[in-house]
Amino acid sequence: MLSRENNELICRVGPGTAMGKAFRRFWVPALLSEELPAPDCDPRRVQLLGEDFVAFRDSEGKVGVLDEYCCHRSASLALGRVEAGGIRCIYHGWKFAVDGTVLETPNVADPTFKDRFKARAYPVREAGGLVWVYLGPRPAPQLPDWDRFHSRGFKQVAISEVPCNWFQCQENSIDPVHFEWLHDNWSRVLRGQDGSRAPAHRRLGFDEFDYGFVYRRVREDTTEDDELWTTGRVCLWPNCLYTGHFEWRVPIDDEHTLSVGWFIDELPGETPFEQEEIPCWHAPFKDERTGRWIDSHVMNQDFIAWVGQGAIADRSMEHLGESDRGVILMRKRLLEDVDNVAAGRDPMGVIRDPAVNHSVYLPIIGGLSRPAPKDGPRPFPFLAGQPEEVTKDFEQAWRTCAAAAEKLTAGG
Repeated sequence: MLSRENNELICRVGPGTAMGKAFRRFWVPALLSEELPAPDCDPRRVQLLGEDFVAFRDSEGKVGVLDEYCCHRSASLALGRVEAGGIRCIYHGWKFAVDGTVLETPNVADPTFKDRFKARAYPVREAGGLVWVYLGPRPAPQLPDWDRFHSRGFKQVAISEVPCNWFQCQENSIDPVHFEWLHDNWSRVLRGQDGSRAPAHRRLGFDEFDYGFVYRRVREDTTEDDELWTTGRVCLWPNCLYTGHFEWRVPIDDEHTLSVGWFIDELPGETPFEQEEIPCWHAPFKDERTGRWIDSHVMNQDFIAWVGQGAIADRSMEHLGESDRGVILMRKRLLEDVDNVAAGRDPMGVIRDPAVNHSVYLPIIGGLSRPAPKDGPRPFPFLAGQPEEVTKDFEQAWRTCAAAAEKLTAGG
């Protein structure tokens, strides 16, 4: 179990909290790039780590993220107008650039007044269909360039808002046994299947590396020669699961989490394949007609389990067993990170050296270029609600690559 004091410490990520200070040392995906589709589009209100921000794309296409409340009289810039070069507050007309520079202060006689201060702005990057923001002290670290981002395949991003604390979502990332029960055995019940249970876990292993933990497992149907043990899967620090795709758990506030999934499907053959843009969509977690939680897909099942623990799980009431060893290691490492940040050191997983930050390796079962299934494109298994146009785009990409591969084979 975790003491009430340490549970509060890990779960609370708002301004000034110990865990919040540690979390702000990392880049976080804040919203989809397509939510700011064009220069001069309406600004977006964004909540991250218990704070309110405004995101906008200026007339040159640059994205800015500022504190939501105008530094003049605290009016909401989310209600502002995006104009040439910046965003204008609707209350008194002050105008700000993406870097927080005060461009205009109407009705102020002193022309140097606007040069004495700036709005609070944050480093922003666009990558992988997402807008990334760094909320911590400067200088900002490198935005990680993971090797999987460079793999050939059909990519897409899906996001959902989950009404619970970020940490019960992230503990899922180092909990191999839940696959056996939540995704296998419970799924069999949901499908009305009787009979034997899924293969049980016989051995678990957990190893820390530069960017988090690797968890390994041996089931009744595998041995230590299987990649589930030799390679394992990655609990990516501090708030992501990596299994060939990425699942970030981004705190909106202490009781709401933005689940950000970045997915890639392998395609047949080896001919070059590039997407003009990565499709992005919002994944529902409840059925609009019935109001019931959706339980048909892998991550939807995770959502149900997380929310079932309450808005913030009370870990002081737990009784942990051997299979929870990874969860215990994660909690211990997070508490160490809090101490490191308080002492002026970086937490685990931060990349500072630009020379290191190129196609950074993460362990993956099957390797980066895994063979596409031979029986054709498969339905998206992770989240319900994939838009029809995204499904069609994937199927078209599959057919195009399969035809190219067949032609190459025939020509050879």
